Amino acid sequence: MADILTVLTTTGSAEQAEALARGAVERRVAACAQINGPVTSVFRWDGAVRTEPEWQVLFKTSAVRYGELEAYVRDAHPYDVPEIIATPVTRGSADYLRWVDEETSAAGT
Repeated sequence: MADILTVLTTTGSAEQAEALARGAVERRVAACAQINGPVTSVFRWDGAVRTEPEWQVLFKTSAVRYGELEAYVRDAHPYDVPEIIATPVTRGSADYLRWVDEETSAAGT
């Protein structure tokens, strides 16, 4: 069984979130993506503390495709420094994890 990851990013609008999610799935660098939001983010940027709405995108991918997913997000993301955080899936439904692996396999592209 392949190592599976969840990969989180945030963006400034629902439309941007959907475009990132759709692009990743179309490229098979993610099997699926879930969009949640708006959430309230508090962060320091350019010397000031800001509070802004953001939309979270949670991708599911195989570890072997992570580099390609990260490169896609960096290229397609509107932020100068996008949040990209990968977390290993330590347990899950074998059928679901197999599906993620199959959807992100190079053979599927």
